[in-house]
This record gives sequence, structure tokens and C-alpha cells, in this order.
Amino acid sequence: MKTIYTLLLIALTASTACADEIRPVDQKPLDASFLRLYAETRGFMLGRPVKPKPTPDGKAVLFLRSEAKKAKLSLFEFDVATGKTRELLTPETLLKGAEENLSAEEKARRERQRISVGGFTDYQLSEDGKKILLGLSGKLYVVDRDSATPRAAELATGKGTLLDPKFSPTESQVSYVLNQDVYVYDLATNKETPVTKGGTEVKTNGLAEFVAQEEMSRYSGYWWSPDGKFIAYEEADHEGVEQWFVADPAKPGQTPLPQYYPRPGKKNVSVRLGIIPITGGETAWVEWDHKKFEYLAAVRWDKHGPLTIQVQDRKQQELVLLLVDPKTGKTKQLLAEKDPAFVNLRQDVPQWFPNKQTFVWISESDRAMMLETRDAERPTGRSFRLLTGIQQFISIDPRDSGLNFIMYDQPPGLTSLRRLSLREDFPKIVDVTAVAISADHSVRSMTITSSRAMPQTLISKDGVPDRVALPSVALEPEFTPNIDFPAEKTSDYYTAIIRPRDFEPKKKYPVIVDVYGGPHHLTVTQQMKPWLLMQWLADQGFIVVAIDNRGTPGRGRDWERAIYQKFDSVPLDDQIEGLKLLGEKHPEMDMERVGIVGWSFGGYMSALAVLKRPDVFKAAVAGAPVTDWEDYDTHYTERYLGVLPESQKAYDDANLVKMADKLTRPLLLLHGTADDNVYFRHTLKLTDALFRAGKDFEVLPLPSLTHQVPDPVVMERMWTRIAGHFQKHLGKAK
Repeated sequence: MKTIYTLLLIALTASTACADEIRPVDQKPLDASFLRLYAETRGFMLGRPVKPKPTPDGKAVLFLRSEAKKAKLSLFEFDVATGKTRELLTPETLLKGAEENLSAEEKARRERQRISVGGFTDYQLSEDGKKILLGLSGKLYVVDRDSATPRAAELATGKGTLLDPKFSPTESQVSYVLNQDVYVYDLATNKETPVTKGGTEVKTNGLAEFVAQEEMSRYSGYWWSPDGKFIAYEEADHEGVEQWFVADPAKPGQTPLPQYYPRPGKKNVSVRLGIIPITGGETAWVEWDHKKFEYLAAVRWDKHGPLTIQVQDRKQQELVLLLVDPKTGKTKQLLAEKDPAFVNLRQDVPQWFPNKQTFVWISESDRAMMLETRDAERPTGRSFRLLTGIQQFISIDPRDSGLNFIMYDQPPGLTSLRRLSLREDFPKIVDVTAVAISADHSVRSMTITSSRAMPQTLISKDGVPDRVALPSVALEPEFTPNIDFPAEKTSDYYTAIIRPRDFEPKKKYPVIVDVYGGPHHLTVTQQMKPWLLMQWLADQGFIVVAIDNRGTPGRGRDWERAIYQKFDSVPLDDQIEGLKLLGEKHPEMDMERVGIVGWSFGGYMSALAVLKRPDVFKAAVAGAPVTDWEDYDTHYTERYLGVLPESQKAYDDANLVKMADKLTRPLLLLHGTADDNVYFRHTLKLTDALFRAGKDFEVLPLPSLTHQVPDPVVMERMWTRIAGHFQKHLGKAK
């Protein structure tokens, strides 16, 4: 205990060094003016429309937007016919000068969804589009869109922690989870009624457990029946699950927040699904083999289709889609996906055709991604072979059964909106990052971007070729990144090169690898925003490169699964191979002076690089790294490394703590002390091992911050420190 606290004190003392103290006297001063503006505008994203939702009739598009330097979202409405926008509601109107107050549970929920702004972070439209449901500061409001001056009526809900509000399909009621139970609120009578009873902090009703939110992208724990008479809800029993506490050392007077955090090889949350009338009564429990399939991965119950669930085994090598009888809870298997490494989980399928008999599915079981239409009564269906992966399935057009989806495309890092239809061709729309389509499919909202343009949201109406942009009040960057995506076919790796804007071709520059390297994330993308910070770093006297190694998405089954049980080898070997190929083609890159920087999995990769390959990497900055994979959560870690104890070797090989005695290069560690995803424990364990091994290193704790770093001052100081670290240890262009 004393060693850890002593080490933390040493780290805090070391972190007070300023950039001038670690910068060589002949190196050019760091320019932090851009960093300040970048941080204040959240990467120039504040002020841009977010979460656009066309109304069911296609006449309007609702969206959220903040001011250019104020991270608080208000609600707006865009009229498709006139092109005019009106402000519907602001947080200030409802709060009347009071500060927004969030419960610990709501803060944790936003952390799972990577939401770092305030105000209206989400909203719901009723099925007829006439009402809007909003949550703010622990209270619920319903807005009538038809009134000339929209007003928000506050719902008189019970006291306590209120989460996950939804409209009922009949629009006459609102549901939510209050104090671990599901409630229904009748809008006509203003009466609140509990649907489930007996929920506790240990056994919750209607809430998605931690790994569902963090790793499965399933944020809800209850679902309405299409007729509005029943609710399916998750019961999550945490009994016996290891409980950790987020104890922020920067706030010793604050009570630590408890969190059930299942780790590899240890007990998971026990989950089951029940169906209950909204008036209360007996629960019909859904039947499946819980011993074999302990994960409730996905639930879907919409107006076109029956209740279906996806369940996974602990190893995540088998996934089964089950059709549920809501009356009895009995299930029927519709299909199964198996893979000797792992099966990817999708929340976007199944989606059902209006006939309620045929559904869309996406399969990777044949070593190639297949978009399939299947019949509930027949085991096989029609398949459409796809050359690249589907990033997201969007919708089925009820008018002609056309299939809308976003695909990974070419050139590398590009995504495009596609439509598959037997009746008509649909032009490919590239650079699409998000799509929302009205219920009648007459209006599309498309967010597009490129490496030379920040995101904008375009509204397209059938029969009208022109697309209108939703109004933005965002500040625009003062420069365009000097980025190159090498086109030469030297390897299978997608790569990017960012040169200083004052680049001199005759000089040789130190190189910094911007790395993530983990599953389900691409670093090399055709988007401007991710490269702005890297351009600033390059402007401090470096060439910055990015490489997408095996294990990243959109490149086929074998490419993605090559990472299985090889966290310590395949990603790093690929980064080195891609770096070598770039160096051979671009002589301005000084391959004797290479650094590496990353966050989260990228932080793990950065530390791994200097520990395992100091011959290649001469300095590293590791942000919020996982240092011991036995201390990360079950659903993510076991998918890629296997289940303990049988896969112990894969965990040992990937353990940075066990490599601490190998450190010979400068390493700077950054970590938020209140991180509840990658706990601060990870950095403390590595620093303890490094300290005991007699190694020199630097550590910069970020007091009271989580896995995200939204604080503008911290962002500015942190990146100044990162650039200074590399300037000190890699030198300048020669």
C-alpha cells in the first residue's frame, strides 16, 4: 500500500515539469494556440448538428446542436419544404438558471456511450411524430410539436434515479427505469405505475449490465411490444460478481463509486429476460440454455417483426438467433453463427420485412460477409455476397423492399451509403458516416465528411436532386491537414502520412506513429477531424504516420481474426512492417528516430512497442493503457484472448507488467484517475513494476478525469507535454 501511494506522489511531482524544461534549447517553441481552440470546440465539432431524426411523415428533421464553444445541446427543427430552422427548446429554458445535475448512474451511462456534452444528449419522437420526449437533469419532459410555441411539460415522476425513457408504441404513455424497476407513466392521467417490482442494486430490472453497454453496444434493458401491452425486460443478477470501486485519489473526501466489474475467468452477471403486461402481473421468463449461452447479446421487438433475441456463449464462438413466443417464453432457433476464433455481434440485424415473415441477416460464417434475406419458417434464404464489410445496416424501404446500408469502401478508410434493390439502381453516396431515414423513406439525413472537409449533415428528399445542409454554427479549422494516403500497392496495410505544413523535402524528420491497432476501430479514415490533432503534432517538427494492422474491421474474416490470442505479436508486427514499407518509399522519414503514441488499446500498443521492440521505437506516450488483460472486462477480453485458465498463455504473453524489466526507452504514461473503463489501477501496476525494476519513466495522472479527456485546459497541457516528450527524445528535422 505504501509503495503505491509513494509512487503516486513521485508521479504527481514529476508531472509538474513544463514543456520548456523538457525541450532542448535549439528546438522550436511549441505553439499551443491551436490546441486551445481545438479543445474549446471539442475538435471543431461543437456547433454542428448531431442526432438528426426525420419525422415519420418526412416533413421535418429534428436535431441537436450546441454553440461553437459551449458543450450544451439544444433542440432544433428543420422544415424540409421551406428549408427554415427553428429552435424548439434549450436547457436554459427548462433549468431556469439552475445547474444541470446528473446522478452517478447517468454519468456512468454517458461514459459508456462516450457522451461528454451536457444539455439534451438524446431525445425520442413518438410514432406519429407529434410529441418529443426529453430528459434533463434527472427529470422528464414531453414537448408538443404541433403548438406554435413548443412548451415542455414536466412529468411528475417519483423521486430517485431515472434512466432510459421511451415512448410507448401507442404514444399515450412513457416508460423509464426508476430505482432499478421499470415504470409506465400515463400522459392523459399523469399516473405513474410500476411494471416490475423488487429491483435492487444487486438485482436490477430493466437495465443493461456493464458489459452490455460497454462492449455489446446494447444500452437498454427493456423493450415495448408493438401493441404497447407488454414489456420485455432484463433481470441482471450481480450476486457473486466482483465489485470494484472508482476511488478518485484527487477527491479523498468523496465516497468511492461501486461498480460490478466482471474480469476474465471470474463470475459474470447472470441475466434473464422476462415478459410482463404493463399493468403488472406474472412474468413469462424466456427459455434458453443459460449454462451454454450466458450472454444476452441483443433483443429486438419492433412493429414489423416478432420478438427475437441473440445469445452468446462465454467464449463468443457461437451466437444463436432465437424467436420468442411472448406468451410462454418458449424459443425457436432461427439460425446460428459459429467461428473457431470469435463471432462478431451486431445490433443492426435482424430487421423484418413488412410481411413479418422474412428478415435481413448479416453472416460471416462462410469466410466472406453475406447480406442475407431469410424466412422464419425455412432455414435457408437468399444471400448477396459482399466484397467488403457492412459497417451498419440501416433499413428496409417499405415501398419496394430496398435494402439500405453503409459499407466500407475504397479508397482505404472510406464508407459509402448503398442500396440493394431488384427494382432500381441507387447511386453510391460516399464519405457517409451516419444515416437516418424517415419512416416513409421519403427523406434521408446523411452526415458526410472527407479528409479535407469537416462533417456536414445533408437532407435529401425523394425526387429532388439537390441536398440541403442542416445549419451549422461551428468554427472551422484554419488549415486543412497535409495528409497523404499512399496509393502504391506495397502491402495490404492501409496507411496515412501527415507532414508538417512547412515541410522541407530535403530534410529527414523524426517519425511518430499514431496508433490504435485494436479490434473494431480504423485509424486510417477519410475524415478530417481525426487528423487535425495529428497535423498539429506534425507541425511541431515530425512526420506522423498511421497504419491499420490485422484485427481491424472491414477487411474480411481472416484479416480481422488474425489478432485472436495474439495481442502481443500480430498488431505490433504489422505496425512495424507497415512502418518499414513506408520508410522505404519515403526517404524524408528518419527510421532511426521513431516514436509512438496512442490511447486505450493504442496506449497498450505504445507501451508494448517500446517494451518489445526498442530497436524500432525510441520513445513512447501511452494513454490509459490496459497493462494486464486479466484486469479488463470479460466480454471484450475473452472474445480476443480466450477464457481463463485454459488461455493463460495468451494473457501472460500480452501482459505489460511482466515486461517491465525490458524497458530501455523513454516512456510517458497518461491516465485519468477516475477512469471506470480502463481503471487507473492499470497504470499503477505498470509503474510499480517499472519502479521496482529500477527503470526510468514518466507518469502524468489526470486528476478526476475518466477514459475521456474533455477538459480544454487538460487537453491543451497534455498535448503540449506529449509533443515536448517527443521533441526531447527524438530531436528535430535535419
